[in-house]
Amino acid sequence: MDGLLIDSEPVWYEVETAVVARLGGEWTRADQAACLGGTMAASARYIIDRTGTSVTVDELSDELIDEMVGRFRAALPLHEGAIELLNAVRDRDVPVGLVSSSYRSLIDAALVGLGGDRFAVTVGGDEVAHGKPDPEPYLTACRRLGADPARTVVLEDAITGVTSAEAAGCVVVAVPSVSPIDAGPRRYVVPSLSSIDPDWLLGLTS
Repeated sequence: MDGLLIDSEPVWYEVETAVVARLGGEWTRADQAACLGGTMAASARYIIDRTGTSVTVDELSDELIDEMVGRFRAALPLHEGAIELLNAVRDRDVPVGLVSSSYRSLIDAALVGLGGDRFAVTVGGDEVAHGKPDPEPYLTACRRLGADPARTVVLEDAITGVTSAEAAGCVVVAVPSVSPIDAGPRRYVVPSLSSIDPDWLLGLTS
């Protein structure tokens, strides 16, 4: 979701910068890259370590999420080609799942703009025991979809998510956002969602 369908990384950067400044620290692009695609708890722990604040992981996570929910509800920054690709896949009767490190409250706020009916399954970061890069999020989605991971194509923008999907046994198409991602076995790299041919995408596991 974040960084792939939604151009949310600039928004996250603004929110994280403001929160870290309030806590007496400074947030950089390198810090954002270090947290990209990880769990909310991991990002909160990173900020706590970075600033030395006494705020708890749960308190900081709630603050970040509340701010992001407000931003998403005000204006959801969709990436070019996101809705078109989702519609093209759905029109071909292929079930689609949304797997995110974001918590359910943030996913639900985003689904207002994305259209919840475009997804047969959604999995949030607070709905699994082990988040990305662990394979559990994608294995959970595949199980709920009734899909064989080996015949499932995952689109990801961050190496953490790529690692999760590959560990689950899925084919990966990477659309890098903040940090570069290299191609590899069963891993393709494309510049944007709008550059993806739906028929090529769906033929990757055939």
